[in-house]
Amino acid sequence: MFFGLRKYPTPVLKPLAPFIAGSIVVYYGVSKIQDAAVATEPHKSSPQNPYISQVNNKH
Repeated sequence: MFFGLRKYPTPVLKPLAPFIAGSIVVYYGVSKIQDAAVATEPHKSSPQNPYISQVNNKH
């Protein structure tokens, strides 16, 4: 017993697995959309683009 708390076999990972998988898929998708968006022609040469050095090195 640790500070009056008992150990119960509470399932945590199994019920949350779909949400974890979904968040990974959404994170990957948003990352790919962002990479595609900053590499478009209007934003490629903009001085406000924080990824300008990465975009220019890809092509």
